[in-house]
Order: sequence, then structure tokens, then C-alpha cells
Amino acid sequence: MNDLQENNSVAAAEKHTSSSSSSKAVDGSSSMKKMISVASIAAGIQFGWALQLSLLTPYVQLLGVPHKWSSFIWLCGPVSGLLVQPTVGYYSDRCQSRFGRRRPFIAIGAFLVAVAVFLIGFAADFGHSLGDKLEDRVKGKAVVIFALGFWILDVANNTLQGPCRAFLGDLAAGDARKTRTANAAFSFFMAVGNVLGYAAGSYTNLHKIFPFTITKACDLYCANLKSCFFLSITLLLFVTIISLWYVEDKQWSPKEDSEDDKKTPFFGELFGAFKVMKRPMWMLLITTSLNWIAWFPFLLFDTDWMGREVYGGSSEGDDNMKRLYNQGIHVGALGLMLNSIVLGFFSLGIEGISRKIGAKRLWGAVNIILAVCLAMTVLVTKKAEEHRRTAGPMALPTDDIKAGALTLFALLGIPLAITFSIPFALASIISSSTGAGQGLSLGVLNMAIVIPQMIVSFGAGPVDALFGGGNLPGFVVGAIAAAISSVVAFTVLP
Repeated sequence: MNDLQENNSVAAAEKHTSSSSSSKAVDGSSSMKKMISVASIAAGIQFGWALQLSLLTPYVQLLGVPHKWSSFIWLCGPVSGLLVQPTVGYYSDRCQSRFGRRRPFIAIGAFLVAVAVFLIGFAADFGHSLGDKLEDRVKGKAVVIFALGFWILDVANNTLQGPCRAFLGDLAAGDARKTRTANAAFSFFMAVGNVLGYAAGSYTNLHKIFPFTITKACDLYCANLKSCFFLSITLLLFVTIISLWYVEDKQWSPKEDSEDDKKTPFFGELFGAFKVMKRPMWMLLITTSLNWIAWFPFLLFDTDWMGREVYGGSSEGDDNMKRLYNQGIHVGALGLMLNSIVLGFFSLGIEGISRKIGAKRLWGAVNIILAVCLAMTVLVTKKAEEHRRTAGPMALPTDDIKAGALTLFALLGIPLAITFSIPFALASIISSSTGAGQGLSLGVLNMAIVIPQMIVSFGAGPVDALFGGGNLPGFVVGAIAAAISSVVAFTVLP
């Protein structure tokens, strides 16, 4: 297929007004109220993700896992995403439950989140009851329980997020404008969840609402983490129950698929999807992969960067160093909250901007912002180091240094809004034009996200250690990947 034909196929997808084949769940597109209701589940999902990103990397180090190995804990997210989301997407395309094909998976995912949150929050307590000593630096049994809960949480989040996005695609029924708007709404509610999560993470007295969270094995930081997760699961269950009750998910009939589709096993169809993919989808996967190589080092270590490089603290030092580190963590959570506010406001304008300048130009432009901001973390770090050399090793960063770091967090909300919206909207539009199932298509796109995350998780710790520790090497790699993804988006993305 030549370039003109490929571009015409994408244009035809945007004019497509009804779902085809297995992606057809309703006759005609649904109201925006129902789409917004389903999109609101993202607030509950992202509340938990925000707590993961802002608090769990420091928490696992407090349990005794060294900084250079902490990134391996995060491998569970990409691995579960690689296996779970395509599998859930495939089977949710074909689920014949009387409750619909997406709603059962969303309900199961919400239940698993509750189980995972309980294991993570009480990991230190369970570890202590099983024999971990309070004076031990590495609390092995607590780490095992934490890792188990973390794996379950990532499996649950992937079980939730994939069907939610596919549900939006079903409700849009191939309408390109509604598809983009629904995914922008999903991005907006992700921002709402982020704001709530980072606000909770930055508030140091949340444990007073739940005084029972403080135990011999669980200090104030741990107790705040427990309290945050209690609020997270309450929000998730509330929005999930409301949405599943309000929005109809019609039962799928096997008659909608051809006999060949029904005889094709999951892995055969998954790899078959790669074999028949057209150039527009391949370009989308390449751009998405580069984009996530850029994002993942920062998303993994942003609050750790604030505590370690900007504030000069350490989770492994004496009480003064730990105090500095924790101050940086909480200021980093504030930065992530600012990031989410910008993300939310920018999400509201994505549909209008993309119609005026085009999705590829918008994506390419914001990736330039991403590259510049990641590169500027080096400047902020050097300024903080210079200040400590003159004012003393325990000196707090100046207001200018804190303002510079928080400005970077806020500006990064602009490209993050696009990352959470445009790729999924394009994948949904392309799948509608080809007749592929929404769930399987979004699962394939998710593979372009999780494989780069696995690469970064394997490489971040050793690369950081090779260059003397810290987070800057990973951020610099991310800046380079962001610059390359910008070029790819401008030049080869249809």
C-alpha cells in the first residue's frame, strides 16, 4: 500500500460511522453522558497509579531494597501489561456474559485492586508478624508480600483499563469525533485521579483520619500510605459501581464474528494482528514505543529525584538524610499534583487543537516539550548541588531551585495529556476501519507501551549505577528518546 492509499484509509476510518465485525457492541453511538460515566472510572484507576508513582518507590526502599534494584520491582507492571491486557482485550471482545462483554472484566479488576491495596498497605505488618525484625535494614518477608501485592495491583489495573478504553470505543461505534472526545475525557479523569492521589500523597497527616494504621512495624510514612490507599479504593469502587449500573453493555453474540475468527486461538490472532497490520498502525506503535522510553524513567523516579538530587537526602542515610529525602518526596508529590492540574486543563482542549493542527503535529510538538523538560532536570540538579556545596550538605534547596523543579513537573502535564489520549484514539479509529476488535487492538497498542517499560526497568538501575548512581542518566536517555519520537511523529506518522 502506498502512502496515498494509507492516508486515505485513515481518513476513511475517521468518517466511519458504525463499528464493524467484533467491535460492534451497540447500534449507533451512545450519548456523551454515558461515555463520560465510563471515562470517570479512570479517576479511580489513576488515584491508585498516582500513589504508586509518588510513594511506592520510596516505600520499597524503606523496606530495604537498594535504589539501583528498586526499578526491578516495577517490572511487574510491564510484564503484566504485556500478558494481561492483550489477553483481557481478546476475551472481552468475545465475552458472552449476560452482563455484557466489558462490565465483568471491569468489576473483577476493581475487586483485585482492593485485594492488592490491602497486601501493599499491610506488607510491613504482615512481614513483622511472620518474623521480620524491626532493626533489620532489609525486611525480606515484607518485600515479598509487597511484591505480591504490587503484581496483583498491576494485573488489576490492566484488567480495568483495557476494557474501559474498549468500552468507550464500543460506545463511540466508529464515530471518530466521539472517539477522540471520549479518550480526551478519559485523559481528563486520569488527571482528576492524579490530582487527588498526589494531593493525598503530599499531605503528611492523613494517618490521623485512620489512627489504627500506625503500628510497631508501620511508621508515619507507612501509615500515610495505608490511608491513601483506603481513600483510593473507596473512590474506585464508587465510580465503578455507578458506571456499571448506569451504562448498558449489550450482550455479545458470536454471530457477529465470522467462522474463521471463532476458530482462531488467542495467540494466533494476536500474532496474526501484527502480520496484517498496515503502515499507519506500525507507525503508531513505533511512535508510542519511543514516547514511553522517554516517559518511564521520569514516571518511575520523579519523586525519588526530588528527594535524592534536589533535596540531597537519602533513604539509606541517617535520620537527617532521611528527613531531607522525605521532604523532597512530599514536594515531588506536590509537583505531580501540579502536573495533573495542567494535564486536566490541557485534556479539555485536545479535541479542538487536534482538529485545527492535526494529531501528528500536536504529538510531535509536545514531544519537544517533553525532551526539553527532561534535559532541564540536569540543570536543576546541578544548581541544587552547587547550593549545598556553599550552604552546607544539609541545606534545603532555595526557592528558585524548588520553583524550577516544580515548573518542570507542571509543564510535563502538557505532553502527558497527549500521551494519555491521542495514541488510544488513533488505535481505536484504525481498529474500527479494519474490523478488528477494540479490546485486541488496544492490547496490541499496550504492548508498544510495556515493552519499552521493561527495557527501562532492566536498564535504569544498572545504567544509573554505572554513572555513579542517581536518576539523571535515565532522564537524559528519556530526553533523547523524546526528541527522536518527535521527529518520527512529524515525519512518518500518518
